[in-house]
Amino acid sequence: MSLGAFAEDQVLGRAYDGRLVRRILRYVRPYRGLVAAAVALLFISSGAELAGPYLYKLAIDNYITPALGDERTAERLRGLAGVAGLYVGVLLAGFLSRWLQSYLMQIVAQRVMFDLRMQIFRHLQGLPMSFYTRTPVGRLVTRITNDVDTLNELITSGVVAVFGDVLTLIGIVAAMFWLDARLALVVVAVLPLILWATERFRSRAREAYRAVRVRLARINAYLSEHFMGMSIVQLFNRERSTLACFDELNESHLEANLAATRNFSQFYPTVQVLATLTVAALLWYGGGAVVQGAVTLGVLVAFVQYAERFFEPIRDLSEKFNILQSAMASSERIFRLIDEPVAVVDSPDPTALPRVRGRIEFRDVWFSYEEEECPVLKGMSFLIEPGQSVAFVGHTGAGKTSVINLLCRFYDPQRGQVRIDDVDVRTMAQRALRRHIGLVLQDVFLFAGTIEQNIRLGNEAITDEQIRRAAEYVGASRFIETLPNGYRTEVKERGAGLSVGQKQLIAFARAIAFNPEIVLVLDEATSSVDTETELLIQDAMARVLKGRTSIIIAHRLSTIQHVDLILVLHKGRIVESGTHAELLGRDGVYAKLYRLQYKDQEIPGVAPAAAQDFSLETSG
Repeated sequence: MSLGAFAEDQVLGRAYDGRLVRRILRYVRPYRGLVAAAVALLFISSGAELAGPYLYKLAIDNYITPALGDERTAERLRGLAGVAGLYVGVLLAGFLSRWLQSYLMQIVAQRVMFDLRMQIFRHLQGLPMSFYTRTPVGRLVTRITNDVDTLNELITSGVVAVFGDVLTLIGIVAAMFWLDARLALVVVAVLPLILWATERFRSRAREAYRAVRVRLARINAYLSEHFMGMSIVQLFNRERSTLACFDELNESHLEANLAATRNFSQFYPTVQVLATLTVAALLWYGGGAVVQGAVTLGVLVAFVQYAERFFEPIRDLSEKFNILQSAMASSERIFRLIDEPVAVVDSPDPTALPRVRGRIEFRDVWFSYEEEECPVLKGMSFLIEPGQSVAFVGHTGAGKTSVINLLCRFYDPQRGQVRIDDVDVRTMAQRALRRHIGLVLQDVFLFAGTIEQNIRLGNEAITDEQIRRAAEYVGASRFIETLPNGYRTEVKERGAGLSVGQKQLIAFARAIAFNPEIVLVLDEATSSVDTETELLIQDAMARVLKGRTSIIIAHRLSTIQHVDLILVLHKGRIVESGTHAELLGRDGVYAKLYRLQYKDQEIPGVAPAAAQDFSLETSG
């Protein structure tokens, strides 16, 4: 298996960092009061950084150097004690301001993460089903967890902290020029080399951290898929090949991380070497100036302190740049997800149905899942009257499930109309439309929680009594009441521990508890249960569906013999329609499908299967 099977999105072209940062700052804007307080505290901590070396200068020039051979020793000592006390106060003020500033930014970052994750999840819920068919689950989990965490680091240690570092850097340069312009020039002369090293680092860091995120998403997608399919892996003895593929993905992730580490490990020592050379030059030039009497010893000591602190924000900025590059790679992915268009949107002025009868009509519907693909439905038209039960049959790929997808408005047709009670579903609000539709799929999805919660699905309007009544209708109460905690029995992820039939019955109870007013849609709902369970479901549904419009899609033709109308689909078109008896009498596509399922049984009025052409190709 190749890495391409788990490839991440196409790497975007060179993005504008300023544009991405501005988008991030939009989420910070609601908390600008806390940010302003943090910035004010930065001024205090930066002032404390600047005051320290100057206090060194005062202590040396005013109280230490003059005290040599001076008779006013006691007065000098008192002055020195005062400077030392002031220095302790400055350090304490700097510590408290930095601690409080960090605390405030942590609050801001946590709230921004909360808002961002809520927006992403809300947006994901509105994306079309086609998005989920082409996007691995692990990739989405990476974006809403790891990528958002990276932006959290940017906010807590990046945005405001960078401002503080820049402010400190400007203050140090100003203080050095104020003390002595010649010594200041010795220190700032190294800036061109620092800018060169920074630009070299910057050009590599962005791609390196993007590569790390891409490979992490591949790992998450691979793990998610193979954990869910572990039974298949073990059944077919694919552990060794699966491990080899994961080793390849893991190795690729390791190489990307090492590349990013090499880039950063080269930059930090470069800055450190430049800092050491600058201090050495300062000691050589400044020391000579002290010997010649052009500069005081206190000024030189202060400059050495300022020079060391001059490189601290530069080193800090390099780390922040490291965080920034990682955040840029993550923000590209997050905002690309947020910018994913919602294909199915509500009308600005949705049509409300004061009363729902359940009349369903498809008018010349043409539909394909992708614009460039061959249409799945080709000019399909049919009418289902209120309370009528209709079955759709046909071979795989005939378009049966597409009918359900359009009716629920998971997709919109390219041409034609899908109408309920003579109203185009595209003019209805999606919530209003789906509130009237009960949908039970073949592959039942149960959430982690109790059986009761899986039937209610968070709708507190559904009472415990309604849940029990719904379970009794479909026969699910028989096995639920035998469980240790009954309806409060915990369901594991995806219903692990329950049989296929039990999960199917819970899904029926869920649909019935919501009491759909328009139609109860069944998609292969009885295809994976035993005969006894199927009889229970059919008996329950006969009572529940009475007076409701129902659509049944099933390969097992025995389950649809008593519906009002059967529509036979072939290659996206309706090729036959009628009751079970009528379609068998015509000896067409439906009869051929029936013979394929019951080839060992004699069908009255229909020639034996062995004498028939089983091709589903028709002139229609």
